[in-house]
Amino acid sequence: MPKRSTYHHGDLKAVLVATALEVIAEQGIPALTVAEVARRAEVSSAAPYRHFASRQALLIACAIAAARQLTRELHQAQAAVTGPDGTADPVESASAAAAAYARFAAEHGSGFDLIFADELQGADSQDLLDAGRGVMDAMLPAALQITGGDGKSALNLLERQIAGAQGYATLLRTGFLRRRHATVDDIAAHAAAIARSLSHDAQRATPDA
Repeated sequence: MPKRSTYHHGDLKAVLVATALEVIAEQGIPALTVAEVARRAEVSSAAPYRHFASRQALLIACAIAAARQLTRELHQAQAAVTGPDGTADPVESASAAAAAYARFAAEHGSGFDLIFADELQGADSQDLLDAGRGVMDAMLPAALQITGGDGKSALNLLERQIAGAQGYATLLRTGFLRRRHATVDDIAAHAAAIARSLSHDAQRATPDA
């Protein structure tokens, strides 16, 4: 395959990240290699190292990009259920976020599994920490409202809601749901329903709720 003589008009770094995310979406995090990304981007095997010192550095950049995109989509979903007075039912906000998360994970093959991947734990990247915090900051306020401000209960609720959303996305991507002709819209609706049910359970368990 001939190699491109230019670096995509000076934007090779962005191209490499986008290409790496494509590999992750198709084959999962373990399949990501710098060599494969270079091959798909049609550049020399050495070119990516001008921007990323290692596979981990490339993976960090992917996690940051994914977290930022996911954060934007979470905010957009929550804005859609926010009234003109700027307030929203926290249960509906949580369910909208769960649906957006499931959709993202199904379409991009990643979510918290990339953003908080084990091999990135301990990575010295403030940008990665900030990007991950941005996702949590988008989802946690509704959970805190639902649980009456109890931080531990809110995190437990959020964990269950994300598990439901991630689970449906994974089942769709692995083909388990194909026999039922499930679509991304289907699993997003299921994730929202799970989040709504869990939220109501948490409200009932909260004193003075």
